[in-house]
Amino acid sequence: MLSDRQDAFGHGMIDYLNGTASSEIVERDDGLIRANGGPGIYFQPFKKWHPLERKTMRYVRGRVLDIGCGAGRHSLYLQERGYDVVSIDNSPLAIEACKKRGVKDARVLSISEIGPALGTFDTVLLLGGNFGLLGNPQRARRILVRLRKLTSEKARIVTASADPRTTNDADHLAYHAANRAKGKMPGEMRIRVRYKRYASPWIQFFWASRQDMEHILEGTGWAVSRYIGSGAPQYTAIIGKA
Repeated sequence: MLSDRQDAFGHGMIDYLNGTASSEIVERDDGLIRANGGPGIYFQPFKKWHPLERKTMRYVRGRVLDIGCGAGRHSLYLQERGYDVVSIDNSPLAIEACKKRGVKDARVLSISEIGPALGTFDTVLLLGGNFGLLGNPQRARRILVRLRKLTSEKARIVTASADPRTTNDADHLAYHAANRAKGKMPGEMRIRVRYKRYASPWIQFFWASRQDMEHILEGTGWAVSRYIGSGAPQYTAIIGKA
């Protein structure tokens, strides 16, 4: 569990929920610092979601595990439509925001803590770029194998990522080149979130091209059954048991 000082992401959530305008900074380990759009995106109603996400939701079925749930927008949408959803995030304040917004089963839990005690799921959500929360290819494969054991025979992973190779940004291209020199995928990185006086721990994260995703899935018992958003850098993927 993150300490209060480390929960930069959650403090931004709570401030936004309480009506205070806020933005957060994402810092990469090469020193690159950029402000994102702030936590407002995590509170958007369905009609304002990216079209890819809206299309993807039709593939959700059964009991759902929402990993990295943030303020619970996906969980709330599905809950309102009768789905049984377990929502997890390692940010205590994000989970507090979820509960205040009406998410019924929201728990402070990191990906590494997912286990049999949660029960069996038919759909695993890793939306909002959250495929990258699996950390790196090696860690991702271990978690995917674990998720296979915690899901039903016809379970799906509904996820999203983006192809990092499409950028023309010189800072990103230099970072990608350094990754390749180390034998890594271009989109691997170490990042942390900063907000006011709060700073999260450094985490491993990645953006994966479609080819990268398929490579990561090899040998895990999962395979992509459908991409949504072909031709665009951003895409969602429906992953089934192989």
